[in-house]
Amino acid sequence: MVKKIKTMDGNEAAAYVSYAFTDVAAIYPITPSSPMAEMVDLWSAQGKKNLFGQQVRVTEMQSEAGASGTVHGSLQGGALTTTYTASQGLLLMIPNMYKISGEFLPGVFHVSARVVATHALSIFGEHSDVMATRQTGFAILASSSVQEVMDLAGIAHLSAIKSRIPFLHFFDGFRTSHEINKVEVIDYDVFDQLLDYEAVKEFRNRSLNPDRPVLRGTAQNPDLYFQQRESGNRFYEKVPDIVAEYMKKISETTGREYKPFTYHGANDAEHITVAMASGCNVVEEVVDYLLNKGEKVGMIKVHLYRPFSAKYFFNVFPETVKKITVLDRTKEPGSLGEPLYEDVKTLFYDQEKQPVIIGGRYGLGQKDVRPSQILSVFNNLKIDNPKNHFTIGIVDDLTDTSLPEEDIVDTSPAGTISCRLWGLGSDGTVGANKMAIKIIGDKTDLYAQGYFSYDSKKSGGTTISHLRFGDKPIKSSYLVYDADYVACHNKSYVYHYDLLTGLKENGTFVLNCPWSPEELDEKLPASIKRFIADQNIDLYIIDAVSVAREVGLNNRINMVMQTVFFKLTDVIPVDDAVKYLKEFIDKTYGKKGQKIVDMNYQAVDKALEKLVRIDVPEHWKNAEDKEEDYPVKDEPEFMTRIKRPAARREGDELPVSVFKGMEDGTFPLGTTAYEKRGIAVMVPQWQTENCIQCNQCSYICP
Repeated sequence: MVKKIKTMDGNEAAAYVSYAFTDVAAIYPITPSSPMAEMVDLWSAQGKKNLFGQQVRVTEMQSEAGASGTVHGSLQGGALTTTYTASQGLLLMIPNMYKISGEFLPGVFHVSARVVATHALSIFGEHSDVMATRQTGFAILASSSVQEVMDLAGIAHLSAIKSRIPFLHFFDGFRTSHEINKVEVIDYDVFDQLLDYEAVKEFRNRSLNPDRPVLRGTAQNPDLYFQQRESGNRFYEKVPDIVAEYMKKISETTGREYKPFTYHGANDAEHITVAMASGCNVVEEVVDYLLNKGEKVGMIKVHLYRPFSAKYFFNVFPETVKKITVLDRTKEPGSLGEPLYEDVKTLFYDQEKQPVIIGGRYGLGQKDVRPSQILSVFNNLKIDNPKNHFTIGIVDDLTDTSLPEEDIVDTSPAGTISCRLWGLGSDGTVGANKMAIKIIGDKTDLYAQGYFSYDSKKSGGTTISHLRFGDKPIKSSYLVYDADYVACHNKSYVYHYDLLTGLKENGTFVLNCPWSPEELDEKLPASIKRFIADQNIDLYIIDAVSVAREVGLNNRINMVMQTVFFKLTDVIPVDDAVKYLKEFIDKTYGKKGQKIVDMNYQAVDKALEKLVRIDVPEHWKNAEDKEEDYPVKDEPEFMTRIKRPAARREGDELPVSVFKGMEDGTFPLGTTAYEKRGIAVMVPQWQTENCIQCNQCSYICP
């Protein structure tokens, strides 16, 4: 089989696979799952065919409850049906999930796992939504990377059809759903060979049909309900074997090993960690790091979470293990432990040899989980009485649950080039960086990863693009902390954020600004000047806004800054990069006319002309802070204690005690008055001679 390589995100991988097996997609959009449904809808409109030679019929309902009801009815009608959802949307589907599983209908839900709103709404990744469905009777399958989404999404559909048990296939919202990575695409011919068409035929023959009428969905008395409920046990007993068999076949086809539980680490490991979804990639990097230091460690990655199979767990469990840490990406207040921890504890209840089993929480609300935190998890196992029910990634000085974070270590593959680019929402930075990832991933033999961190303001908010490139597969499911290249696309950020933290010695810093080289001494804060001089940073500036305006692109600086990126990172030769950029310009903007294409061509060419390298003055090493760099303001305590650090993107460092008295999510009003970011590129001026006092400027100007 010829390998087909493509650069895509987790949502596209799930949509691509699900399309093959789907007759009907019943949808209702919710972040971050919406792109899955949008892509399926687009492909259907374009005439793309599924395995049955048909276009998927896409039906958008008015709520998630309506979508899940449609899934239920469509399945009863004999159509293989799929939906895509997350968070509260998934919870609204729970009543129908009970019915779908109780009636043994092989539907599949693809879920970009996301926080269920508690004290506050969060659109980011967590497992609280998936964990709320574990009692519904759905089989639950977890993917930890974009490649695993590609490989396991098909197993969810194949196993559902074969077993008659509906499947929920999940992966971490944003962290996997929106991460762009280079993956090997599985051809539909492979799925065609694996699909049990006899099972499909039997499913269609069981459908409700006027030609073969039956009664389903009865109301039952105590004399019948319990027995009929138990009569379905045999179907669930077969699920782990069915999943394992399909995983074996996928492994044989792809060369990537899959099992209901997979083990990575020393054969004689004494300390292991159990986890699922994207956190596993970080654990795997740390395990490799510790193995190289001679430590006996390992990890078990959970793929098939429901039904939870003791047989397949112990097939990979090293008998030498003395201590286990179970990591959960959810919080279950009032329980003896989080769900995965409780499941692993139950596995050992009748075992003669009982290892020490402890549990911990990580990554709630998509809090970034990095190698140094996982190191603390393994170090916790080394002590005589390891802390149980711990947290990592926060400082809990209120209830003392947190483990101290270890030294920052770089566990990514050797030779990986890491980049961090600061942009302004709607300036095109994120779109251009996605283009760069696709160029490098699709046009070269290099591996590429892109993840994009947004704040909640969206247009006009801060965006940070975290990019990695290298010769080896990149599994680093965490933000870039040690960067070779940092770019700032808005000059006001130098006053608001610690832009250069983590920039490596001899690294590169690019600033988009209207300042001349001579003005930098006055304009740049002293802390940035000291860092640049002390760490021997290569400093470049470019007035990207002027370049964009000169060619007619207004404030869209993306093509200018992307050209600069390729020039300075040297990931691929700059001449090749310019050629590929112009190919993408043709593909992306060709439909908008040659004028738009030419403007972007000019932006690329002029970017190389206007880039200026700065000779860093020696006296920058001794730059002194000015009072105006850090103005003292008379502000409420909430602003100084919480809002200011959060605005500086230092909220991760706030301890739990800061929120004492705010446990219910209460925030004071009127805080916007203190937020003056100065992000505008151009400031409007009142033209008195033109004014007719229409007053529209009062709401247009901001």
